[in-house]
Amino acid sequence: QVPLVESGGGLVQPGGSLRLSCEASRGVFGINAMGWYRQAPGKQRELVASDTDDGTAHYADSVKGRFAIARNAVKRTVYLQMTSLRSEDTAVYYCYAAWIDSGGTIRYDYWGQGTQVTISS
Repeated sequence: QVPLVESGGGLVQPGGSLRLSCEASRGVFGINAMGWYRQAPGKQRELVASDTDDGTAHYADSVKGRFAIARNAVKRTVYLQMTSLRSEDTAVYYCYAAWIDSGGTIRYDYWGQGTQVTISS
């Protein structure tokens, strides 16, 4: 069973917009953080954006001002609104969920299967 179900990936032109969605399955519980990672060919997987129960959102420098994360802790869903897309945003995007303790340590986590986002003219 896939712990996190993703949707919204696809092909868009440079400057366009795309919205990714993710929902935790019934088997996922005890999470207080959700977010998105991405991995482009030949590059390491990187954190794109995350949101925790304390209300703090984090963004990679490369996407600040262009991407926005929104999480509903009750529905256990997370979204990534991407605008002003560039070719360098092309990657597989992975939904992520975790339990993070008060000291900031990740105790356990869950991953989606990944969804392809391609920006091309």
